[in-house]
This record gives sequence, C-alpha cells and structure tokens, in this order.
Amino acid sequence: MSSHEEKITLAGGCFWCIEGAYNQLIGIKSAISGYMGGSAALATYEDVCLGQTGHAEVVQLTFDNSAITSREILEVFFTLHDASQLNRQGNDIGTQYRSGIFYHNKDQQQTAKDIIKEVDASNMYSSAVVTEVTKASVFFSGEDLHQDYFNNNPGNPYCQTVVSPKLAKFRKTFVGKLKPTET
Repeated sequence: MSSHEEKITLAGGCFWCIEGAYNQLIGIKSAISGYMGGSAALATYEDVCLGQTGHAEVVQLTFDNSAITSREILEVFFTLHDASQLNRQGNDIGTQYRSGIFYHNKDQQQTAKDIIKEVDASNMYSSAVVTEVTKASVFFSGEDLHQDYFNNNPGNPYCQTVVSPKLAKFRKTFVGKLKPTET
C-alpha cells in the first residue's frame, strides 16, 4: 500500500448494496465483499447466512486518503442504510446484517465515534444509531459470485427492488463524488 492508501471495513446490511455504491466513488481503489467480526475460524456465505459464525456481511474498502477521507466514506455509509435498525436491514434479518464500522486505525475509530454522535444529534433516524465500532479483525473475502454483484446481476429481483433504488438515491446525493462513467 502507498502512503496515501488506507483500509476501512463496513457492515451495513447486504454487502451487494454497500459494494455497489463505494465502487462508484472517486478515491476508492477497491471494494471487496466479505465477512468480518465473527468467532469462527472460517467464514463462507452459507455459514454466515445461517447466523452461526458471528460474522457480518462487510465490504472492505481500500482508498486513497488524499482523494477521499474516512469521514467522507462514513458520511456516505450512513446514507446507504438505516443505522438505527439492530441486526437487520429491511427484510434482511440476523446479526450478519448488523451495522458496523471495523476501523483499521485510531483516527478512523475517533471519526466513527464523532460521526455517530453527530448523526444521533441530527435525528437522521427515528431512533438512536446502533452501529458497532470495532477494531478490524480477520477479513474473509467473499466468494467470486458476490464481487461486483450488482453490476454482474442487474436483472436479479433483489437487485431490482432493493439495490437499484438505493444506488439511484446514492448517485443523486453524491453526484460530484462519482467516478466518471465508462462509455
């Protein structure tokens, strides 16, 4: 990693929604779907979905901190999901869909705590933020079929009804922060 590269790992419900958004932001080098935060020695999609490993579906971001800050990344994070829902996002229910920020350094930890206080004070949600702020642990990369899922499966019913509306709202909100689209 270069001196301007950092990692941060985020859990905000289904990783397809989170990954699809962050892959579009200027300064994001990579957004990899995977699993973190559990106690099992191995995490696979099937095991995590059963809710027995303790892992959350996450997206691990590698970013250029001279182009986008961890604060900006977390500001986006809180618009992509309802951080006041405990262990769920919409119809996706279970600890694997919890809201979490897995920080990779002390600055990210403090930024996360500060933003959560600001979000709570703003009454952005109808109840308090339940996002856990935890030191990053072992990251298990998701299976190949989960990488860039939305772009590879736009006709999937879940993508059409859940992911697509979230990404449309995201693109409208963060229009000035998006990578140029390929023609």
